[in-house]
Amino acid sequence: MPYSNPQALVSTEWVAEHMSAPDVHIVDCTYYLPNDGRKGSEEYAKQHLEGAVFFDIDDVKDPDNPLPHMVPQAEVFSSKVRKLGLGDGTRIICYDHNGGGMAAARVWWMFRLFGHEDVAVMDGGLPKWLAENRPVTDEVPHPQERHFTPRENHFLLRSIDQVRADLDNGRETIVDVRAAGRFAGTSPEPREGMRSGHMPGALSLPYGDLMNPEKNCVMRSAEEIQTLVDKSGIDLKQPLVTSCGSGVTACYAALALYLIGKEDVAVYDGSWSEWGMRDDTPVVT
Repeated sequence: MPYSNPQALVSTEWVAEHMSAPDVHIVDCTYYLPNDGRKGSEEYAKQHLEGAVFFDIDDVKDPDNPLPHMVPQAEVFSSKVRKLGLGDGTRIICYDHNGGGMAAARVWWMFRLFGHEDVAVMDGGLPKWLAENRPVTDEVPHPQERHFTPRENHFLLRSIDQVRADLDNGRETIVDVRAAGRFAGTSPEPREGMRSGHMPGALSLPYGDLMNPEKNCVMRSAEEIQTLVDKSGIDLKQPLVTSCGSGVTACYAALALYLIGKEDVAVYDGSWSEWGMRDDTPVVT
């Protein structure tokens, strides 16, 4: 069973062969959770793929929203990526230092949200690249600004009001991709002040299960993803919305589902950082 949309995922071998092509642009998207004690920008400064620019999801965000790295307005996104040399007519390859495509998938989703479909994630990220003894550098490139035309796809994004409506009418299925303990409410949240548990009716599909830890955390095969989907009780014929801690790993699940043919998965941007922090949203354990 091959991937239905294999173009969304590229191997380290492919990147090594094509990274010098003029239309291929490499993007380091490294991000760490608040309790990790590390910063993506500092890790990028130490080492990254040659020519890679740094896409900071905590910079390319809505500056007026207090929630972490919420999607910005189209003009803000366009302005930020233009300065990174990312624009029309480019094939954008995203990776991160986490291996599992954590924030790389977030950036992949953001480009699709704003109408740029020629974007992919490097499978296995920097850990796989380094395990294969491929070269890295600490030299920071200075890209030439490039025009980017945003064409926002509202169908890929959900707000809290839309998710509330989904819970009331059952029109869409919420897929929670946090770890099983966080979903069940038996493990603490990494951000202070959040309740534990999940939304009523949400299904659990831990994003970590979608990776193969024995193979540098590469994405699992189409058959394996389908098995996990079936085990979770997810019906791919129904509209799906992924949710996580802050809208990052939800995009990795959206990528996995996209690979097996579910192209219209939406992401709840505020995710548990919004839902779990409020006192007017229902939570079950």
